[in-house]
Amino acid sequence: MIDDREQIAAVTRGVSAPGGQTRTVTLGQRYATDLDDLWDACTNAERIPRWFLPVTGDLRVGGRYQLEGNAGGTIEECEPPVRFRATWEFGDAISWIEVRLTAEGPDHTRLELAHTAPVDAHWSEFGPGAVGIGWDLGLVGLFLHLDTGRPVDPTRVEEWTRSEAGLRFMAQSSDAWRDADVASGTPAAVASGAAARTIAAYTGGEPDA
Repeated sequence: MIDDREQIAAVTRGVSAPGGQTRTVTLGQRYATDLDDLWDACTNAERIPRWFLPVTGDLRVGGRYQLEGNAGGTIEECEPPVRFRATWEFGDAISWIEVRLTAEGPDHTRLELAHTAPVDAHWSEFGPGAVGIGWDLGLVGLFLHLDTGRPVDPTRVEEWTRSEAGLRFMAQSSDAWRDADVASGTPAAVASGAAARTIAAYTGGEPDA
């Protein structure tokens, strides 16, 4: 579906510690579309399923949303067409996402997504890749949708994620998040162990010893 190496290289990744009990995972990518179009792709309930997941709910400040088979939450802030912030609730866990869009000329827009999570047992075991790989896969869908102007076929995406190319993409994503974790100050051995457990969870393999 994509050139996996080009897509990995097109995304910037970072890990930061805005508070002692939280960590923020940040991704950024530049898209060949204008600000209003990218905002619509990220906030229009009829368009989000074309590249991500079906969504229901009240998509306005204070409203609740639910992604099919995934997280739900409350929309806490919204500044069209440049920023929104929402809770990200999955099971008993709660974290927060923020999406920012910046126009870079008339035909290009940069998206930055920040996901802030508590430093809990899940973070200690899996590190930033647990959400990072998932968001990397989401950005693949967004790129394909914007590049072609068509909905992404979920069956094809599922087949790709199980293919050699898809597994290679997830492994590259895991390595990139390991490197971002180390750059944030996490000891290399700790970051590598978390990355190994994460990619094993995504692919059904066994963590490297």
